[in-house]
Amino acid sequence: MTLRAVVLGSAAGGGFPQWNSAGPGCTRARAGDPAARQRTQASLAVSADGERWALLNAAPELRLQIEAVPALHPRPAPGRIRHSPIAAVVLTGGEVDTIAGLLSLRERQAFAIYAAAPVLGVLAANPIFNVLNPAIVPRREMDVRSAIALADAAGAPLGITVEAFAVPGKVPLFNEDLGGADPGRSDDGDTIGLALSARGAELLFIPGCAAISPELRARIGRAHTLLFDGTLFRDDEMIRAGAGTKTGARMGHMSLAGPDGTLAALDGVAGRRILIHLNNTNPVLLSDSPERAAVEAAGWEVAEDGMEITVP
Repeated sequence: MTLRAVVLGSAAGGGFPQWNSAGPGCTRARAGDPAARQRTQASLAVSADGERWALLNAAPELRLQIEAVPALHPRPAPGRIRHSPIAAVVLTGGEVDTIAGLLSLRERQAFAIYAAAPVLGVLAANPIFNVLNPAIVPRREMDVRSAIALADAAGAPLGITVEAFAVPGKVPLFNEDLGGADPGRSDDGDTIGLALSARGAELLFIPGCAAISPELRARIGRAHTLLFDGTLFRDDEMIRAGAGTKTGARMGHMSLAGPDGTLAALDGVAGRRILIHLNNTNPVLLSDSPERAAVEAAGWEVAEDGMEITVP
């Protein structure tokens, strides 16, 4: 059985172009420059049979992402006009750009939500998510380091095994102290990676990561395909651009460049490696930039919306 994946969105929070950004990359994307392709916020769809799909994260643009992928369209049948191939949603965190799209799935359509305990806590603490009636849309806890078989709302297996594992990250921004104090790094499941397979090779989905431990590097080395946090090229990139006051490290993201960056930390690791969750300030988004040339020379691909991936 083969695991098929479609990149629904490849940008970080805000998308590309971001609605209030007049930065050089966003300006080029807004003008339709083919070297600055527009992107929605990061999400993936995966399937073992091409008929039933699981979403990895639910971006705010989810409705538009569904419309862009025919495999996710509802299919008519006699006596039925409502249907969806989306059988489950798996969440890697509780940030707005990973959970807001759930509200677009509120039309009493059955599917299952999978998340680690801290993320389920975020949903439970926000009553707006009760538009997804748990009697129709069950919420299922994923234990870190325990592989489970994904199933639809009725419990029918999807043919996909998923293991959630904690990665260094941050609590959701809206749960930080309003005074701006740094809550420090979280290793307790606020940010998780996912390992998925359909009785074959493994795909890793890690859209947010603050550091790479020896254990994580070894795990990445065993995977057939990796989609990894590519938020910023340089740690102080947003500060230099006048787009914010925080470094990538402060936001819980590794930078790509530098002695402690992703390119150095994963140098020599085999397998297909793809960058996802790209911030609008990241010059890697521009196909004619020297930074794009640098990541490609290091063996990395840059995710684009609509990219299709097959994991044997």
